[in-house]
Amino acid sequence: MSDLSGKTTLVVGASRGLGRGIAGAIADVGSPVIALSRYDHLPARSDIRTEVADAADAATAKRLLDRYEPAAVVLVAGAGPLIRPLHEQTWETFSVNWHADVQIAFHWLREALLRPLSPGSRVVVVSSGAALAGSPLSGGYAGAKATQRLMTAYARDEAERAGLAITFTAVLPRLTPLTALGRPAVQAYAARAGVPEEEYVRELGEPLTPEGAGAAVVELLTADAATVAPAYLLSAAGLRQLP
Repeated sequence: MSDLSGKTTLVVGASRGLGRGIAGAIADVGSPVIALSRYDHLPARSDIRTEVADAADAATAKRLLDRYEPAAVVLVAGAGPLIRPLHEQTWETFSVNWHADVQIAFHWLREALLRPLSPGSRVVVVSSGAALAGSPLSGGYAGAKATQRLMTAYARDEAERAGLAITFTAVLPRLTPLTALGRPAVQAYAARAGVPEEEYVRELGEPLTPEGAGAAVVELLTADAATVAPAYLLSAAGLRQLP
């Protein structure tokens, strides 16, 4: 898919942060974008069509894939974890990302295979660098994000076994203070380390921006399918293939 122009992309979770940056970057290269959010806070752009629905509802995935027949699907949606150490969580707060992030990935990956999407289609699941490094102040978040990566690999394998010619890949962004999801985590980890927030941010290195995430996803969607790996770590320096 060397050119996205005229090919519909469905971005699930496009109202803020990395999802908003990804939707904008894809629209900028000429792809008609369908931006999905649970709340009506979507990009106000004439080249982005909005849908307000619950991404964790299995019926939403089936309905929107049938309606728009996208050439690419990017899954960014998920819940913000409660920032507390393990012993200050309840099971309900600990498991919130399993009931949101994992469930969303499950329904959309499943429908992409069952429908199936057209040959040549791409599916990108935005997981998190926490899947590799852990995240002791966010309950079950890291485990949920690791499961998203595993599920994407499972979907990729099933697509290959069935000869569907659909490319599935996971992207694991590094922690960034530039989103509503990352900012409270950065503040909490700085406090936990006993250092000023500014110092902690400097130690993280150059932050990943929503625009940078958008450029990386466009790169994946337009690359030769044969060169797209199952998973990548994403930082301000760009994509790095994971083993």
